[in-house]
Amino acid sequence: MATLCALGALAVLSTVPVGVAAAQPAAEPVAADPVAQLVARLDLERYKATIKGLTRFGDRRQGTDRNRAAIDWIESQLRAYGCADIARLRYTYSPEHKPRPSGPPVARGAASGGGRFRGQRAPTGVNEDPLRQPDLKLRALDSQPSTPGEREEVYCTKVGSTHPDEMYIVGGHMDGIGWGEAANDDGSGAALVMELARIFSSPDVRTERSIRFILWNNEETGLDGSYAYVEQRARLQGIESSPGSGRYPEPRWLGMVQHDMELFDHGMPRPDGTLSPTQRPEADVNIEFQSQAKQAEGAQKLAWAFYAANEAYATDYPASVGPHMTNTDSTPFMDLIPAISVRELERGTQIGGGWDPHWHQPIDVYAVYGDADFRLGLNAAQTSLGAIARLAGASLTPRRAR
Repeated sequence: MATLCALGALAVLSTVPVGVAAAQPAAEPVAADPVAQLVARLDLERYKATIKGLTRFGDRRQGTDRNRAAIDWIESQLRAYGCADIARLRYTYSPEHKPRPSGPPVARGAASGGGRFRGQRAPTGVNEDPLRQPDLKLRALDSQPSTPGEREEVYCTKVGSTHPDEMYIVGGHMDGIGWGEAANDDGSGAALVMELARIFSSPDVRTERSIRFILWNNEETGLDGSYAYVEQRARLQGIESSPGSGRYPEPRWLGMVQHDMELFDHGMPRPDGTLSPTQRPEADVNIEFQSQAKQAEGAQKLAWAFYAANEAYATDYPASVGPHMTNTDSTPFMDLIPAISVRELERGTQIGGGWDPHWHQPIDVYAVYGDADFRLGLNAAQTSLGAIARLAGASLTPRRAR
């Protein structure tokens, strides 16, 4: 049923731009394509400022005070944007007892659908040495260790006006590791989700279908926050809060898109393992689905819908579509509904092959990225906003003339 709903929702692409009701007399006319207007509301400096705000909390490692403070800050930002139905999902985490629904295991690298390594590779891994962080203030900020216990992750929902019982999930994880600021992994993806929540929450924006914006926790421990969400919420889909109320705390899932690392595309490592200090001319937005998932057919269609949105609305960078989505918070959804990820590089073959030297390292700090890097992330936001606006049936309410 979820697949049929998702494929039906994808059919809206054949009719976009979404029609807008004729303006009443004395009203300011709305442009023919409301999606283009929404995409134009994205701003590079605002996007950078949101990433910078997240880096105030260091690496935001799960199970620490800095992680909890970051969650509080995210919620306060969502409230300031006017987001509706803000809530927190709670679960208990310990390394020995991970929240897991029945279903596929977490995909692990190239051997589990991540693609075959080709080309030059460089060493990669997770830094656990605090002495490799030369910034003493940041080292101190990141010093509190993680402890098991209760976890939270915050989300808000844009409720659909005509199909509130159907929903797209838009996610990015807010936790990080490596003794840096987790600016790219995944401040860049979390900020993207927050910026989309801000724009869709504007009072003049209407969507036919619901959209949930969620900032996952515990991604770095093995996608535990997104697995907990599936475990707790999947069975609640499409059930009204009381029969006939028209309120759906968990609308039926039509598709899920994850944003995880958006900034760095400097190309393949050189033979000596070093990388270019500048962005490669072929930099692009990578859209991935998992060809081995049960919902691969619907996921591929969803990926191409995002590709089409990139063609229509991204200002600077093209998109590419690949079949090797792995190791990110869309994985727990991929056998249930169409699920994709949007990011800077292919996860299994490129990030796993050392193409991003900041990944889980002390140098993943805001200051190392330039405007070209941030603009690549903004183009990922343009791609996702355009695609979700089309799929959810977004329109703008004409503003009355004064």
